[in-house]
Amino acid sequence: MDRATFASSTAFFRDFGNSAPSALPGGHVDFIDRADSFTYSDFFRDYLIPNHPCIFSAKFTEDWGSRKTWVTWDGKPNFEHLLHKFGEAVVPVANCDVKEYNSNPKEQLPFKEFVEYWREYIRNGHRSSRGCLYLKDWHLSRAFPEQDVYTTPVYFSSDWLNEYWDAVAVDDFRFVYMGPKGSWTPFHADVFRSYSWSANVCGRKRWLLYPAGQEEFLKDRHGNLPFDVTAPDLRDKRIYPRYSQSQPPLEIIQESGEIVFVPSGWHHQVYNLEDTISINHNWVNGCNVALMWCFLQDELAAVQREIGQWKDPMDDWHLQCQLIMKSCTGIDYKEFYNFLKVIAENRISILEKGLDEESSSQNNSKAAISTLGMLHAVFDLKRTVKVLSSLSANEDFRKLDLSSLSPSPEALLQHLESAIDTALL
Repeated sequence: MDRATFASSTAFFRDFGNSAPSALPGGHVDFIDRADSFTYSDFFRDYLIPNHPCIFSAKFTEDWGSRKTWVTWDGKPNFEHLLHKFGEAVVPVANCDVKEYNSNPKEQLPFKEFVEYWREYIRNGHRSSRGCLYLKDWHLSRAFPEQDVYTTPVYFSSDWLNEYWDAVAVDDFRFVYMGPKGSWTPFHADVFRSYSWSANVCGRKRWLLYPAGQEEFLKDRHGNLPFDVTAPDLRDKRIYPRYSQSQPPLEIIQESGEIVFVPSGWHHQVYNLEDTISINHNWVNGCNVALMWCFLQDELAAVQREIGQWKDPMDDWHLQCQLIMKSCTGIDYKEFYNFLKVIAENRISILEKGLDEESSSQNNSKAAISTLGMLHAVFDLKRTVKVLSSLSANEDFRKLDLSSLSPSPEALLQHLESAIDTALL
């Protein structure tokens, strides 16, 4: 991050709070053609802060191992190679033809069985009695870390979600998707209202994107979002009374090799127009961590409404609310504190000790922080202080037993503020 970007981003978040308004950018999505003329600061300033989508050309992925070996000469999935590398793996597969609790039900299948199904599906004219199956949310990088699949572009390297979950060795938010022509993902926003990037290794996708806030006009009279945003019944005012107030979606056709950047909180629906393989990351950073915190507060409030009748007779009602929220979203308030702590401590370590070659080779997250520069580390700390201050003052957080948190939120805040002051001397 250069000094001009640091100054403008710091001023923006001081003046405007959590994020820029996600206005639809005139129905146009910028296409980034060349890496040699597009810097990290360009992306940070023009897309992360204003929360606008963009498309990166296939030039940004042309050196990936997956684009060289997972794809045949004519642009199709290289099933033989994929079976050789991953045939015995067990993978999550959704049925796009079945709706269950406003999503597609999943099952675990051997990868070789899914490929056998996919080949037969193609031979039968993209039809099957089993329905349209879609391999989704496969943690391939975690299962096969030795494989040369891809390199995360520098623009997406400030990735707090995967930095934290790598540190606790529990989960990650790096996925591979593989699906036949006609497979699709229903209307949704990404986990924790994170950013996402999605790269087509092969195939084509059609995206329908709605800026954050537009989803309110798409809810039915009970407050539920649609499963399929193209369904004819959305035009029935008795069911969807505010649909006529919504803007048309932003439509993107994503070609092979291209990367789509999806802004924080943007709901979207995605179709595979051809047999398609894609690589996806969800990520949070200093630009949208406050939106993640707002999302968690909304999720807790929804849980509290659902079990509000049990508040008086239940001694540990607040704890139960946290447990339910974690089961639904994957995180509770105390883990969110630990998330902020890990992010902060990594940056303090860089600012106070620098990065030697040994730690660089052992810790990819710290190496990424160092690559982005010391000013980026300071920006991250300033955003962490903002959100941690709000968390520490939150009434629901303060009602929890915080004795297990080390250091205490107050002590961590003091350390962060001191580190920022020292770095800016």
